[in-house]
Amino acid sequence: MMKKSFLTNAASMILVGSILCIAPTAQAQMKIDPARGVLTMAPLLEKTTPAVVNISVSSTVKAPENRFRNDEFFERFFGDRGRSPNRKSEDEPEERTRRSVGSGVIINAGKGYILTNHHVIDNADKITITLKDGRTAEAELVGSDPGTDVALLKIDLPNLTDVKMMDSDTVKVGDYVIAIGNSFGIGQSVTSGIVSALGRSTFSRDKYQDYIQTDAAINQGNSGGALLNSKGELVGMNTAILSRSGGSNGIGFAVPTNMITNVMDQLIAYGEVRRGRIGVSIQNITPELMAAMNLKSRDGALVGQVTEDSPAEKAGLKAGDVIVKFNGKSILDSDDIRNAVGFVERGQRASITYLRNGKRHTTKINVEKAPDEETDATNNDEDDTFNPASFDAFDGASFGNIPEDIEPRGGDAGVLITKVKRGSEAWDAGLRKDDIVRAINNKDVEDLDAFKDSVSKKKGPLFLTVQRGRAQVFIAVK
Repeated sequence: MMKKSFLTNAASMILVGSILCIAPTAQAQMKIDPARGVLTMAPLLEKTTPAVVNISVSSTVKAPENRFRNDEFFERFFGDRGRSPNRKSEDEPEERTRRSVGSGVIINAGKGYILTNHHVIDNADKITITLKDGRTAEAELVGSDPGTDVALLKIDLPNLTDVKMMDSDTVKVGDYVIAIGNSFGIGQSVTSGIVSALGRSTFSRDKYQDYIQTDAAINQGNSGGALLNSKGELVGMNTAILSRSGGSNGIGFAVPTNMITNVMDQLIAYGEVRRGRIGVSIQNITPELMAAMNLKSRDGALVGQVTEDSPAEKAGLKAGDVIVKFNGKSILDSDDIRNAVGFVERGQRASITYLRNGKRHTTKINVEKAPDEETDATNNDEDDTFNPASFDAFDGASFGNIPEDIEPRGGDAGVLITKVKRGSEAWDAGLRKDDIVRAINNKDVEDLDAFKDSVSKKKGPLFLTVQRGRAQVFIAVK
């Protein structure tokens, strides 16, 4: 299974947009200009660059409080001088106008629709579009979706040029791509590169991500710009970079067109994305879980918990099932199922395929309105001291009976993890202090004695059902 998430200690995600550097392998895609005898992409760019626009945004922000504003000493010397006229009263903070720039792509010339990033126009008071030919227009915000960082604008101007959106599922690593945008606000710039990877995601849990990665030199101001293939079709919208310094280092990301299309359809219809849910908590399948569950591969999303009276429960799903398809689309990991369900409009019915005890099952499931996202409280504290009364079942972890004064969700059966040493085998497996082990190898654990008995019979990896705050997760321990 392709690993989608990645981590770099010193790097950080920066929402900016893309400019790509020309790769030597891209020369085969270029044509020779007979008049000059040089390789060039100029004919294609003459047709496509008018579809990429510059975006100027003005917004009102609260200025930092002046700590000397009410000081009698400074009032005696300066009076009202230097006090901003934008402050409505002494009790209200000063307001200032902030200006920023970005890029956009015209995807429907007839209707004047322009794609850009949500972070480009977030909290905008005024959005001004500047075309390549110099014409300007104030844009109307059709709708915006923070979850995917996609926004849709509309302008009313004649003789616009748009680009065709391709099926991003057909994109392959190594495809030649062209980026166009308003780098650093200096004006339209064009660069090129290749697709470096597909299906990338960051660790932002509140985002829906399936990024196209490119070796683009991405810089500020290109957010919302176009990523085109060698035919001039829109592959994605440049969005972010992974950078230590804030400048480009060849790792850039674009939202793929298929995700954009799903968002855009709902923005046009409702002005927002009406996401659905099926009522499961999910997790990726680690190599240890694959071995403990006797799975043939790590493909799929493991169901950790099924919400009571949810569509998933009504459809017959249970904790421990592995979802491998949703609405005909293969599911490789938890990001895939989150994206697939999130873009099904609530109220619709979908098909879902899952594995249970090695057997494949397919059923229909209703998609209901997704509530506001909540973050499960997880205590990740660790302590290097150990309670001698606890049972050291695994290296670095201690267990004990659940104290009578604790009333955990799901009842009082199970054992409480009292300590986990950072860097230990138990820590690396994913166990944390205050987790509650409910079952081992799908057999319920009533108390510490039952836990000891199950562990003493260990003949391979242990498959633990763990209660963590309000969530249930599965962890395999060798």
